[in-house]
Parts: sequence; C-alpha cells; structure tokens
Amino acid sequence: MYEDIKRNKIKTGIIVSLFTLMIALIIYAVCNYLGLGEFTIFFAAIFSIISAIATYYNCDKIVLASVRARPATREEDLQLTNILDGLMIASGLEYKPRLYVVESAQPNAFATGRNPKNAVICVTTGLIEKLNYRELEGVVAHELAHIKNYDIMLSAVISVMAGFVVLLSDMLCRSRFRARRNNDSDSKSGIEGILMIVGLIFLILSPIISNLIQLAVSRRREYLADATAVSFTRNPDGLISALEKISSDDCDLDVASTSNAFMYIENPFKNKRKKQASSLFSTHPSVSERVMALENLK
Repeated sequence: MYEDIKRNKIKTGIIVSLFTLMIALIIYAVCNYLGLGEFTIFFAAIFSIISAIATYYNCDKIVLASVRARPATREEDLQLTNILDGLMIASGLEYKPRLYVVESAQPNAFATGRNPKNAVICVTTGLIEKLNYRELEGVVAHELAHIKNYDIMLSAVISVMAGFVVLLSDMLCRSRFRARRNNDSDSKSGIEGILMIVGLIFLILSPIISNLIQLAVSRRREYLADATAVSFTRNPDGLISALEKISSDDCDLDVASTSNAFMYIENPFKNKRKKQASSLFSTHPSVSERVMALENLK
C-alpha cells in the first residue's frame, strides 16, 4: 500500500506537469494563430502555470461545485455522520474528511481533495436512502480508503484538469477565428512553427489524452480501495451487497460528466454500467470482478 501511495504522489506531479505543458502549447498555438505577437510564449507559460496552481489548491471546491453538493449535517444525515465517526479509528487517519451530499436518486459516492487533511467524501441521497447500515458503511469505508491511499489527490487533479482541457478544446474548436493571418513565412522562426503545430495537435487530441490518463489510473485503485475498506470494516459482505445494489440501480446521475465519472465508486452512466465484463475503455472494473476479489478476502 505504501508503494501505491508513493506512486500516486509521483503520478500526480507528472500529470500536473504534463497538463501544464499541454495547456501552454494549446494557448500558444491559439495566440500564435490569432497573431498576438512576440509575447505569445510568455502569455501561454504564465496562463498554464496559474491554471495548474489554481487547479491543485481548489480541486475539491471545483469538483463539489460541479456536482452541486451540500454539506452533510448531523441533524439531517445522522446515520452517515455516525458511520464516518466509527470508521475513523479503524482507518488510522488523523484528519476527518468533510461530508457532502448530492441530491440524486442514483446511489453513488466519491472522495476528493488534494490530501487527507483537505479530503471530502460525497454521497448521493439515493445512497443514503437505498442502502442499509452495513452497505453504507462499506461504501464510506471504500471512500476513506481512497483518501488514505492518496487516490483522491490524483483523481481530483485529473478530473478538474481533464474537464478544463476538454472545455478549452471544445470552446476553441467551435469558435470561428477571424484574426488576420500573417503569410510572411520569414517572420516566424522554426521553433515557433514547431510549437504551433504541436499545440494544435494537443488541441485536437486533448480529450483523447484526458480519457487515456483517467483509464490508466482508475482500475487498479478500485481493487485496492475495496480491499482496504474491508480491512476497516472486517465485513466484505456489506461492500459486496452495496456494489450489487449500486450496479443494478437504473436511476440517472445528472451531475456526472465524462471528466468526473471515474471518481465514483461505480460508473454513474447506467448504460455503461450494465456491461458485465470490463472493457478496455472502461474506467471501472466490472462489479462481478470486484465481487469475486472481495469474496477471496473472506
């Protein structure tokens, strides 16, 4: 587990650097195309660095705002808060995550935040209403496991940055550029030409790259979080039953998007969740495979 935590921290640094470079190249290509002059590289570098820093320190707030989550209260969500209090001792975590609730009939949950000190667990009202105590405990334990394993830092950064790059790419691809074009090839250096070409390539491929990065980090972490959750609860049956209920539920989760779907305990898009076998392009292992792995822990 400690090796996975170390790898997650390294992956986060690498991904932040790659996304910073990607955003810089996209901005550079667009600014160059619009003929904004010699300050293009400087502007692209400053913009990408500021966006990366803002994303890292505000990733939890951005994710929570995107799903329109509200803080959980002991008065309204007593069972949920009691479950988290009970799991804190078993988890060994020093800081208790903040609890949030999303108004949705689909039972689902995710954890986010840049580190355990700034972590958040978010569940849907459907999860609270449709799962019994032991099942809900299994789900909360699964999200606590993501926090302890530092999965949240990696997934939150990827979610926000992927959403930002896809939004930027979509906005720029739909826009009609009406800037004047400079046809004097001598006015552009070879390096500028190469950077512009690379930036345009990233602009086209960025949604694909974002999806591939999500796929690369999601599947293994779900198995590890399931196993870690069982070490907290000592009850694999609760998590098994919860996964089966979540998978079989047909309600929609309107606030889910392609940039944050991989964060949930189970794929929130019901048409994709119904596939029994894990496909190459699925961000989650199939429930049947996860249940089999959990059965082996008994």
